[in-house]
Amino acid sequence: MAEREGEAAVAVIDFDMLCAAVAAAAPTKVAEEPDERWGFGHVQRMWEGELLADYLDDRRIAMEATCCPCYSFGKNMQRANLGSCFLQGAIYLILRLLALISLVAFFLTKNNAYVYFGVGSALLVGVYLGYFRTRIRRQFNIRGNNSWIDDCASHLVLPCCTLSQESRTLEMNNVQCGVWHGRGETTCLVGNSRIEGITDLPKLLPVKSPELCSMDRKVNSGDQLLGPHVSQLGPLDP
Repeated sequence: MAEREGEAAVAVIDFDMLCAAVAAAAPTKVAEEPDERWGFGHVQRMWEGELLADYLDDRRIAMEATCCPCYSFGKNMQRANLGSCFLQGAIYLILRLLALISLVAFFLTKNNAYVYFGVGSALLVGVYLGYFRTRIRRQFNIRGNNSWIDDCASHLVLPCCTLSQESRTLEMNNVQCGVWHGRGETTCLVGNSRIEGITDLPKLLPVKSPELCSMDRKVNSGDQLLGPHVSQLGPLDP
């Protein structure tokens, strides 16, 4: 009877270990399965904060995106490996200067041609920056509206907020030369569920060797067999 109870306890322990192993391997297996509904993979990353609500979440990045947008854009392109900082920043500066010069020329000459040229330059800025925002989103599997038009509209309507969001995402996740190294805390999506605080998971799991497990089982079964007899014996005299 005691032997059967010992075997049942060992079977329960083995079943618990098997369930724990299956549960530990399940997230990795699910993350590797592609999902055709999104088109960019099953596990997707998130932008760091909202466009307008979290604009001042990092004030240094917000001031940099507002006061030095050309440098901020060039640095983002260099982090994402989409061009050099100097070249991309210079192109952005030229496009913005064209729009500004056209606006000043219209106020001085009252010529409507400068208005059309300025509006075209402003639209070109939004299209150019929106194109690279789409490149960043697709390159790093960042979830968002899968529309290039929405990315362009974000840079046209909220240019500083959009640029600040891109800078926060690339800098906080330690993106270097087009490689997403990540940070301590990560927010990702697996299926339709959101996972946060992945750092709380243990990195190492204690595992006993088979020899120690077999020895523990023998000792436990021996204690169960000798338990009723030992309890009937009195104390031993020295």
